[in-house]
Amino acid sequence: MADAPAPAPALAGDFAPATTADWRALVDKTLGESPYATIETATVEGLRIAPLYAPADQSSAPARAVPGDRAGEVATLTAHPDPDRANAEILTDLRGGAASTILRIDPTGQAGVAIGSAADLARALDGVILEFAPVALDAGFLGPQAADWLAATAKASPGALLRFHLDPFGAWATRGASPGPIEAHLVACAGAAARLADTYPRAQLFLASGRVAHEAGGGEALEIAFATAAAIAYAKALVSAGLPMKKAFASVTLGLSADADYFLTIAKLRAARAVWARVATACGADPVARIEARSSRRMLTARDAWTNMIRLTAAAFGAAVGGADTLVLGNFTDALGLPTEFARRQSRNAQLVLMEEAHIGRVADPAAGSGYVEAMTDQIARAAWAQFQTIEAAGGIIAALTSGHVARAVATANAARPEPRIIGVTAFPPDKTQPVEVEIGAAKAVAAPSPRLPGPDSSCPPLAPMRIAEPFEVAA
Repeated sequence: MADAPAPAPALAGDFAPATTADWRALVDKTLGESPYATIETATVEGLRIAPLYAPADQSSAPARAVPGDRAGEVATLTAHPDPDRANAEILTDLRGGAASTILRIDPTGQAGVAIGSAADLARALDGVILEFAPVALDAGFLGPQAADWLAATAKASPGALLRFHLDPFGAWATRGASPGPIEAHLVACAGAAARLADTYPRAQLFLASGRVAHEAGGGEALEIAFATAAAIAYAKALVSAGLPMKKAFASVTLGLSADADYFLTIAKLRAARAVWARVATACGADPVARIEARSSRRMLTARDAWTNMIRLTAAAFGAAVGGADTLVLGNFTDALGLPTEFARRQSRNAQLVLMEEAHIGRVADPAAGSGYVEAMTDQIARAAWAQFQTIEAAGGIIAALTSGHVARAVATANAARPEPRIIGVTAFPPDKTQPVEVEIGAAKAVAAPSPRLPGPDSSCPPLAPMRIAEPFEVAA
């Protein structure tokens, strides 16, 4: 009979137990006369980040911050101006492991696929089986027309996985002006959504995205507050158009950003779920949020763009751990131009490695119990709730944008942002630049219906997208 294995040595017994007080004593000795607070930091919204956290009491963790039971979905975005080339990119992405796609539409071809009719959209989606591969739209003020084009492509199939992603507030906030009253655009979007909802019961109707605030430089709490306030306005519009409250809330997707600070990304997504749960529960709807996370463009660099691969991977990790239902990872060349097939493949595979090999999505809420993540989740959720209440008290998201309240919050965050340490730009710039290849896509405008609605244009201070590295790249 074989001998029983010897017990493992108790290595911890060779060391005296260390307490937080012991750690503080060593820190105080090292800092000398400098106060302990000098090693604390804060977010651009003033949320405290301590140098040390105790393990969180999981029994008191916010249960409603836990994601739902949907597995994370790999999605790609296509914006090549040529519909045929866009179609080739979509099919390649789907064959290469992507589960869904987003089509950015711009009839001018300057910022998206040159699509101006149902026939153009059918060309771009030729060969895509809509019952298996969800297709989302990014069409700005052309949202209602584009929704009808996508519905025509789906040919009334009740199993089609359509995501109309109507988001007039996002388009308005970015441009600072709407072609006609923004209230009329909201009503038009809700009417189109309600009309299509019965034919396509599995469709998502609205995208309430706070990313416009993030890309302009805003903080995590403002991004959640913006998305939540937009979602409330969209849900109310859907109810007014005839949808039941539960269906209206279930048809709205929250859009958030994911950047290289993966701890803040994790905490932000968890906080967004907690805020949404509180709002939805008060309205008698399902408390589980559906979140689409897109990688941040403001974190990308044009100089030494190869380093963006690491930033994007960190963003994907944060979004996956934070419980994003859909992740749209950009390309490392997005600050320079259209992506090549290599750039698109690298983006897909980064997500696939995290999902298929690292099994990031196997655990429902892997950050639960982390002292830092739980504390930051709570701070962001409370700050977001306070900002959401301020927006609602001001009259809602339209009034908050019109008055400049949101723009002022973004400006305050930008002013509070310390000088960044950006690898490849402000820190460790390369001695010799490595050229990065981008795709050349000649824009060719197509005829399209006008999105203009009767009445005076609505205006607001625009939330212009920015890149944090850009001023330093110019200086270099």
